[in-house]
Amino acid sequence: MSAAAPRLAIDDPVLEAFADEIGSEGAIAVEGERTAWDRGGELAEGTRLVHAPTGVVEYKPEEMTVCVRAGTTVADLEAALSEAGQRSALPMRGGTVGGAVAVGENHPDRLGRGALRDSVLQVRYVSAEGTLVTGGGPVVKNVSGFNLPKLMTGSLGTLGSIAELILRTNPRPDVSRWLRADGVDPFEVYEALLRPAAVLWNGESTWVHLEGHGVDVSAQGDTLSRDRGFAEVDAPPTLPSHRWAFTPKGLGEIDANATGGFIASIGVGLVYAERPQPEAVRDPVVRDLGERAKAIFDPTGRLNPGRKP
Repeated sequence: MSAAAPRLAIDDPVLEAFADEIGSEGAIAVEGERTAWDRGGELAEGTRLVHAPTGVVEYKPEEMTVCVRAGTTVADLEAALSEAGQRSALPMRGGTVGGAVAVGENHPDRLGRGALRDSVLQVRYVSAEGTLVTGGGPVVKNVSGFNLPKLMTGSLGTLGSIAELILRTNPRPDVSRWLRADGVDPFEVYEALLRPAAVLWNGESTWVHLEGHGVDVSAQGDTLSRDRGFAEVDAPPTLPSHRWAFTPKGLGEIDANATGGFIASIGVGLVYAERPQPEAVRDPVVRDLGERAKAIFDPTGRLNPGRKP
């Protein structure tokens, strides 16, 4: 069904029990593995903590979709998907599936795996009133109004407590190679490649992740080595923990002293930095829309109080 017409989840005792635990009163937050627990600010004191249900409900490799409870760890989900030669767009930094979607963090290979927000096809969550709601579906077309899966992705649990998700999967590549070069223009490298999995840059060195069929990866890798001096390396650089948004124009203005050191993900609009990004002045229209959405979904402010997406 369309995300424009959310409905009650039907006849699922596991999800019903989760909704009953959340209830309709008092400050509440869903606790996962705490791998990104401080994102969005400090949780208000006295907030009651609950845990989302776990387990893979249904996996359809032929349709490249998986239905999974939000409390399932990303590692457990990836292990289940790997049995059919598939993977997800979730980041592999520990944590739960629901936590990763609530934070809205893409895998560093976002160019190859796709955006996390685009991979969330359906979300089942518990509303501020303690009601189970379903938005989206295995295939979402012609969406009008609220697209709940996209809205919940990155909301930090402030609009609803995620209970279950249907995610799009994608095939694991036959070959994967990391290459590195110093003193090259990362944007020129990005433009010269056909669908790289990642292009990373720290102001001096550029890393490229190539995935796919062996012959294609070899051809692109050989071209990079011959024309731009790239050499194969065993692994990507270690990514700092903080994330900054940027535009290609703004990337040239990033100060390594301000970030404490950075690695930019070219073509994505993201910088991994050692220090948190200073809070930007929000557009009044965007701020008003956010406040209105919060008032609709959580009028009493009980969901993850203190957090700001």
